[in-house]
Amino acid sequence: MTLAEAAKIAFASEFSFYLKSHNFHWNVEGVNFQQYHQLFGTIYEEVYSSIDDFAEKIRAIGNYVPASYTRFSYLSEINDEVEILQPYDMLQELYSDNDKMLVVLKMTYDIAEQTGEHGLSNFLAERMDAH
Repeated sequence: MTLAEAAKIAFASEFSFYLKSHNFHWNVEGVNFQQYHQLFGTIYEEVYSSIDDFAEKIRAIGNYVPASYTRFSYLSEINDEVEILQPYDMLQELYSDNDKMLVVLKMTYDIAEQTGEHGLSNFLAERMDAH
């Protein structure tokens, strides 16, 4: 796999992770609403704050950024959630997706390191720390 391919998969997955956590923030309900709402808000805000930098890193290595739901759906390792889950199930799904993100980010990091793209690999290391 090339660095460009891996970076696009990682980017689409990160954007999908953001979107899912924002979905859960908007749609959570129940007795622990406030705690879940705040947690999902913290997660989506942190992930969203990285999206533009991530896109710019992809452009910096000479590639275009996937930027449509169709491309995200095709590339992402994070499955779309179309149902409204119970709060604990939302939490479990994000936890599982977080593990997927770590795998994708590490794979991309390794390729970036091997190809000498240390600006991107440093960024990916920070993303792994955040996840």
